[in-house]
Amino acid sequence: MNKIFKYIDKSLFIVTCLLFVVGLVMVFSASNVTAYMKYAASPYNYFIKQGIFLILGFIIFLVMIRFNTKFYGIISWLLLIAILSSLVALLIVGKTKNQATSWFELGFFSFQPSEFAKIISIIWLSNYYEDNKKKLSSWWTVLFPLVVCGIIAFLIFVQPDLGTTIIYVVLIGLMFFSQPIPKIMKAKIVAIIVGAIFVVGFIVLISGKSLILERQLERFNFLRPCDRLLDDGNQVCNGYIAINNGGLWGKGLGNSTQKYLYLPEPYTDFIFTIMIEELGAVFGIFIILLYIFVLYRILVIGRNSYTNRGCSICYGVALYIILHIFVNLLGILGLMPMTGVPLPFMSYGGSFTICLVAALTAVQRVKVETGIRNDLQLNNSKGKAKNL
Repeated sequence: MNKIFKYIDKSLFIVTCLLFVVGLVMVFSASNVTAYMKYAASPYNYFIKQGIFLILGFIIFLVMIRFNTKFYGIISWLLLIAILSSLVALLIVGKTKNQATSWFELGFFSFQPSEFAKIISIIWLSNYYEDNKKKLSSWWTVLFPLVVCGIIAFLIFVQPDLGTTIIYVVLIGLMFFSQPIPKIMKAKIVAIIVGAIFVVGFIVLISGKSLILERQLERFNFLRPCDRLLDDGNQVCNGYIAINNGGLWGKGLGNSTQKYLYLPEPYTDFIFTIMIEELGAVFGIFIILLYIFVLYRILVIGRNSYTNRGCSICYGVALYIILHIFVNLLGILGLMPMTGVPLPFMSYGGSFTICLVAALTAVQRVKVETGIRNDLQLNNSKGKAKNL
């Protein structure tokens, strides 16, 4: 194990641990009032649960880091089948929450299959295209993963969970176009997809029905949220108030007023606004800079990987993180519709926390494999030099 830790990216590990600790502190600060006043629970309720999720995540890290990325690919086939089965079962026995059937209630833990589908798909696609890199001129080989991921996207969409569907489709699409597939095939696939969208759109238009629910359409009315303070603009407008209250330096940790039930669940999607209110815009900018550093290190590890699988895993994880950051921050700032997407490292949530830890562990494993290979090459070159 010491040999493995020799090769991990120390700076990435330290910064991600720091972000998780900051997130845990902010979950406690943002959730204690809601837990006590709204749910009659202990003020430490969400803090303790998030702490347990992080401990579980650390155990997963210690286990995952021991296995190579090729093994991840083998296991990903089984996990992909499991997650497909879970998404189907969810529509039958799943827990409806916030008008979406996206969770299995397991007592202490709410399991969200769609969240796991993202990281499992990243690992599976990376392994699939690595194993079939000599067959990428075959239409079946190229289209098979798109069909599988399309089924997953459809099952997430009908929950209905439009935000997760959009992130999943964009993530898979960008990963697909980053693969060494012939350009002519990519162009034809794009043409087919665009054509299919136009056909579906035309059918929907003449039928007079919408594929998107009315409550989802209402989210596209996201401009000037404070004009709808007592309606669908409530959360975003109160988020603005929190940011304004915080100013540059904040009101002090624990001193937010907007967490007093003005924001319904301030420890999830809107935790960044509570952070700004308590610790100020300067601290918020510092967190964003840490995000940029994390993404930079992941991309460097991917660039230095000696396999397409390792490179694809890193780029997929970087996309996974940056999509969540952009969608969350643009949503709370009223620059796009709110979609209920958690903010990496900060938002409360077991499924997302565990998936994020697993994703970062996969990146660190790529770094370990690259380091081991470089050392072997160095030792071999030294041995040859001695023989000369």
